[in-house]
Amino acid sequence: MASSAGPEIERLIGLLAKLPGLGPRSARRAALALLKRREQLLNPLADALAEASQRVRTCSVCGSLDTQDPCAICADPQRDASLICVVEEVGALWAMERAAAFRGRYHVLGGLLSALDGVGPDALRVGPLVARAAEGGVREVILALPATVDGQTTAHYLADRLAGADVSVTMLARGVPVGGDLDWLDDGTIAQAMRARRPA
Repeated sequence: MASSAGPEIERLIGLLAKLPGLGPRSARRAALALLKRREQLLNPLADALAEASQRVRTCSVCGSLDTQDPCAICADPQRDASLICVVEEVGALWAMERAAAFRGRYHVLGGLLSALDGVGPDALRVGPLVARAAEGGVREVILALPATVDGQTTAHYLADRLAGADVSVTMLARGVPVGGDLDWLDDGTIAQAMRARRPA
């Protein structure tokens, strides 16, 4: 960091650099932009951060973030309570909602199983998921987890844990994305798309 910056600016840059996608250079640029436009950016951002810190909480049912508990999705009577879509983090839930293709409820795991990172089942919200599936009224649990080694390991573990509940356990289809060109796809995606082919 520049030695000419005061400790307050250095602290701001240091905190911004901890955000995903921002390294030291991007954090310096962001800090400079905020400081140059205090009235338009910095002060409203500080207010929004303070309000979010005070009001946003974790939903006790699904693990999402909202200003109410249960969250708006869990409290919505129009959502299909017999369908639970399991996602890794809240960002994946937001992505599913943007697609507007799912009208059930969600369950946020809070991460994935990872032997390398020392993340075991106790670190995730697996118990509450099994309890939700077993309490009745749930007919399908959809595992919407990443197509990574950790994602697949977690999906298989969850399928085993949910085997005792009277629910269907499904996974999202994988394969050629909409608008995708076969020349640009990796071999694994093409192989998965071939295995998951369906009638035309």
